[in-house]
Amino acid sequence: MRLHGRHRVATKTNHPMHAKVDDVHTLDDLRRFVHETLCTKENLVANEFHVSEARLIRGGELCGLQFCVRGPRSVRLAAIWAADQNVLYLYDAKGTRYAKVRLAKRLAAATHAPAA
Repeated sequence: MRLHGRHRVATKTNHPMHAKVDDVHTLDDLRRFVHETLCTKENLVANEFHVSEARLIRGGELCGLQFCVRGPRSVRLAAIWAADQNVLYLYDAKGTRYAKVRLAKRLAAATHAPAA
């Protein structure tokens, strides 16, 4: 990651997460990326903690998605995908934004997100 203003931005060559932001092409890819990234942040075993998802609606249209992983000891990690900017904001257990990741490609089928 590299610093960009106050926020860290993922780069293609220096990305500490197993999932790669360049591999995000669909909403399912985004879900996997978010799940693995949030679990990695707090050293959670991904298959033991599930990610929940909520649709963000503005003017009757999908404008983004909110993801949440709840871990042990009331640990709660979150991510917000802003569809119009194609940016993912990642939040740690304290609620502090620790990364801003611009997705390389627009997501396919973004308007077909499942209801929360």
